[in-house]
Amino acid sequence: MTEQNRTENAASPVPRATAAHRLEYLLFRAAAGLGLALGEAGAARLGGVLGGLAYRPLGIRRELVERQLRESFPERDDDWVRATARAAYVHLGREGFALLRLASLDPEEVRARTEVEGLDRFLAAVERGRGVVLVTGHLGNWEIGGSALAVRGVPLDVVAQRQHNPLFDRAITGARERLGMRVIERGRAPKEGLRALRQGRVVAFVADQDARRAGVFVPFFGRLASTHRGPALLALRTGAPLFLGSALRVPGGGYRIRLEEIAVETTGEMDDVVARWTAAFTARLEAAIREAPEQYFWFHRRWKTRPPEERAPAAPV
Repeated sequence: MTEQNRTENAASPVPRATAAHRLEYLLFRAAAGLGLALGEAGAARLGGVLGGLAYRPLGIRRELVERQLRESFPERDDDWVRATARAAYVHLGREGFALLRLASLDPEEVRARTEVEGLDRFLAAVERGRGVVLVTGHLGNWEIGGSALAVRGVPLDVVAQRQHNPLFDRAITGARERLGMRVIERGRAPKEGLRALRQGRVVAFVADQDARRAGVFVPFFGRLASTHRGPALLALRTGAPLFLGSALRVPGGGYRIRLEEIAVETTGEMDDVVARWTAAFTARLEAAIREAPEQYFWFHRRWKTRPPEERAPAAPV
C-alpha cells in the first residue's frame, strides 16, 4: 500500500476544542436560535439580506464569483453577470439559514417540503442490492437533497470532510444522523464506501470541487477542471449504478430533487472508464447548473488546478 493510500484510508484525528472553537460554536447556536425564532419566512429574508450585503458593499470574493460566471457564460453581458452574482450571494445566505433550521425539522416536515423526480427508478436500482453511487454538486441545497432521500427510507451514507471545529463537526454529523444518514469521513471513503456499496447501501458524494493533482481533468463549462475520481472508481469496482442528484429551491420555499442515472460504456482500461464516467456526470451537473446558475456555489476556485500540459513551460523554438 502506498503512502498516499494509507493517508486516504486513515481517519484524521479529532482536534480538541479550543476557546476559539467554543466561541464560533456559540455564535452558530445563536444564529440557529435566531433562525428558529424568526420562522421559515423571516429566516429566509434575513439570510437573503445578509447574503446581499456580502456581495455589496462587503465584496467578499466578489471578483472571483463574477470572473467565474463571466468565463462560464461568455455569451452573457456584464449586467447579467452582476445580477446573477448578487442572486448567488442571496441564495447562499438564505440557504445557510435553511441549513441551520434543518437540524430542527422532523422527517415529515422534510418530506412535505421536498419533491423527488426519478425516485422509482432510483429505488429500483437500490433494490437490486449492488449499492448505488450518488453524485451531486454544490447546487441548490445538497443537504436537504440528502435528507429528502433518507427520510424516504433510502439507506444513505454521505461522504463528508471533517470540520476543523470539532463542535461544528459533532453538530452537523448529529443532524444528519437524526434524519437517517450515516457519515463517512472523506479520508475513509475508499474503504468504507466500498463496504457500504457491498452492503447494498447508497454512497453519496459532493464531487464538484477542485481535486488538485489527484483528480481527473474533464470539461466543465468549456474548461478542464480537476475532478474527484472516487465516485466513478467505486461504481466501476462494485458494479453499482451511478446517479446524479440535484436539489433546487423552487418558489414557495420547497425543493425539487431530481435523480438521473448516468450510464456509460464500462469496457476498456480502468483510467479511461473512470475519466469517461466522471466527464459524463460532470456534464449533467453543468446542465443542471445552467437551469439555475444563481443557485450554484461560485465561491470556490473550481478551476484552480491546471492540467500538466498547461503547466509545462513552452518548448524552445
